[in-house]
Amino acid sequence: MFSRSGYQALPLGDFDRFQQSSIGLYGAQKSCFSFGSKQDPLGTAGNSTDSSQGWLSCLCHGIITSLAFLLMVVTFPISGWFALKIVPAYERMIVFRLGRIRAPQGPGVVLLLPFIDHWQRVDLRTRAFSVPPCKLTSKDGAVISMGADIQFRVWDPVLSVMMVKDLIAATRMTAQNAMTKTLAKKSLREIQVEKLRIGEQLLLEINDMTKSWGLEVDRVELSMEAVLQPPREKLVGALATVPPVPRLEGLDSTIQQLSAHFFSNTLALASPSSRTDSPDAADSVEMVNEVKPPTAPLLAATSSTRRKPSTDELLSAVEPVLSEALVGQVGASYQVNIALPSGTWSTYFIDLSSGSGRAGHGRFSGTPDVILEVTEKDLQDLFLGDLRPLSAYMSGKLQVKGDLHLALKLEELVKTMKQHR
Repeated sequence: MFSRSGYQALPLGDFDRFQQSSIGLYGAQKSCFSFGSKQDPLGTAGNSTDSSQGWLSCLCHGIITSLAFLLMVVTFPISGWFALKIVPAYERMIVFRLGRIRAPQGPGVVLLLPFIDHWQRVDLRTRAFSVPPCKLTSKDGAVISMGADIQFRVWDPVLSVMMVKDLIAATRMTAQNAMTKTLAKKSLREIQVEKLRIGEQLLLEINDMTKSWGLEVDRVELSMEAVLQPPREKLVGALATVPPVPRLEGLDSTIQQLSAHFFSNTLALASPSSRTDSPDAADSVEMVNEVKPPTAPLLAATSSTRRKPSTDELLSAVEPVLSEALVGQVGASYQVNIALPSGTWSTYFIDLSSGSGRAGHGRFSGTPDVILEVTEKDLQDLFLGDLRPLSAYMSGKLQVKGDLHLALKLEELVKTMKQHR
């Protein structure tokens, strides 16, 4: 009826492409002499071929298959070791006979014909892989390092073999792209608070793209490694709520805000009485004066006339501030490779993992937790407080090999050196 009207029957389900009840030498493969109208959904739709070519193809297929089966019977004591395969309950075997895909075989014993059958096992158990942490920018401008753990399973072994060559790599790339697009529309607070709901949303989006591969994602668990840069809203809010700068009250408010932002580390802008008497003191930004009288000849000088110390002088300034309290705050070992202006490299180590800490010239005796690469000028700016470790890392001035979170803890050493000036 369908052949006369020009229509063809479509498969009713995902597994309707094969006749599961067929038994015999050809398994679930359709007979060449069947007059059914069912078509292979993986083949090209609407391809009209010559009927004589179809009969010739079926005839050649039958002859070659019969010869292969006869050869297996003649050499059965030996060929049985190669032709019989055992498929466990959690696997299926996809067989290509003369280039034509057959129904999934197994579980149990599967018979393979020599020379004409090519097969591949597909694991149906739930598996997992991880999306490596990558840098993402949220809606409010925060830069975060975010990864994910994905659990998935194969529900259609035929599609998993036919549609994708490397199933895990394709799914990992799909999950990473979906995570990047979704988190770019969320603020940092939403990502931290609604992590479970975002994971469920990613689960639906990933399944929409992978269902045609015969794969289903069961669980998506997001993991935030670190916040590399705070949101822009906090920076703008802090700049907008600073109190007026002394001796600059007559200037424009914009100039006062910029002055307060740039001189926040050198001016004390809020008196104790104004902070306690004002009801809005809790919402204001407290500016702390970190400038103290110079106590060390190394770091004592004004910003206009001070001389930047050499690396050996920096090392001599680091050793007096090492303590058990600092080791408890940091708890890591560092190896610093410094690029000198002459083009050579100088290596130092700072061990803040045990005892009272130690620092010296040369490579670390064991395996350091973090290896840092920086130029001599940028290292001087880091220890003088002119450059923060996070800003140096984001701008590419500081190269980090190892745990980024431990590398940023080096700022505790810089703060301690400031307090001992």
